[in-house]
Amino acid sequence: MLRTLAVENYRSLRRLIVPLDRLNVITGANGTGKSSLYRALRLLAEAARGGAVAALAREGGLPSVLWAGPEKTSPVSLQLGFSGDEFGYAMDFGYPVPAGPPSMFDVDPEIKRECIWSGPVLRPAAVLSDRAGAAVKVRGAGGGWSRVHGTLRPYDSMLGEMADPQHAPDVLAVRELIRSWRFYDHVRTDAHAPARAAVIGTRTPVLSGDGSDLAAALQTIREVGHHEALDEAVDAAFPGSRVEVMNHGGRFELALRQHGLLRPLTAAELSDGTLRYLLWAAALLTPRPPSLLVLNEPETSLHPDLIPPLADLILTATKDIQIIVVTHARPLADALTKGAIRHRLDVNSIELIKEFGQTEVAGREGPLDEPLWYWPKR
Repeated sequence: MLRTLAVENYRSLRRLIVPLDRLNVITGANGTGKSSLYRALRLLAEAARGGAVAALAREGGLPSVLWAGPEKTSPVSLQLGFSGDEFGYAMDFGYPVPAGPPSMFDVDPEIKRECIWSGPVLRPAAVLSDRAGAAVKVRGAGGGWSRVHGTLRPYDSMLGEMADPQHAPDVLAVRELIRSWRFYDHVRTDAHAPARAAVIGTRTPVLSGDGSDLAAALQTIREVGHHEALDEAVDAAFPGSRVEVMNHGGRFELALRQHGLLRPLTAAELSDGTLRYLLWAAALLTPRPPSLLVLNEPETSLHPDLIPPLADLILTATKDIQIIVVTHARPLADALTKGAIRHRLDVNSIELIKEFGQTEVAGREGPLDEPLWYWPKR
């Protein structure tokens, strides 16, 4: 389980170090940095897939995402990291050092440092793999260092290039850990949303990011997953209702049978809020739980009456999954806090505020109130 998330010099996150628990709720007013924290997590996830630099480019490049306030660091440095029960990982982006003839890629971000360590805090004795520039060294079973042959390109992460089960098992372990993270962000529910269409159905233990395989995902839960929890979640939100999946020659279509109606309503007929709730049910009750599930504003388009059932659905999933909920809806945060008492769970509530353009954690008086964290030096 992740214990700490750290971000430095990313958008409004000048330096933000937050503790994590089994269930984490990130709240705050508009513009306080919730979306920046969510994007920072996604950027970390892209590193394990070799796409961190491309992800930065989609955000406008390094100049667009760097901290824009006073006290800018020199040299330029954007740092992201996390630590957990087993491993910690950090990466540091910067600009290339000019060398040779001018290039049109001279403002492309480069990965300056990467570090993997054991345990929750970076210490020299705990470092397992260390990348400085193009060079990577790994610690052997006897505690000695060995340099990995070859040079790493400045835009490639060692997570994607050096994950060798024999010579760098910790790199492989961290890569697979991060790759298991799952994100859901504003899944479409409009009239032309993929979730409303009938599609070829196959076993689907993991709901896709666009929700196009919703019917297959719900049927998979019914056959090999927590089907009782699915029925309870639907009944709690829509009393007397039941999800059905209709099979039209191999094409699966979602339907909701409601008390008093002579026929079930198909996905095309469901309201945006009803469809979104069923999408969250499929994501949270997955038969293949990820190590981390991140929901960004799941309350969007939901009727207020659906907030308590959604909170119960999230709390049910927390038994198998570490969850981060990013929300600006106080009713959802309150419902999670109240429901956690029934589920005998703790809720790690983090309220973000902005002071002088910088995102801070509300109620934190200074560095002594934040988790212990050290960045690898360049």
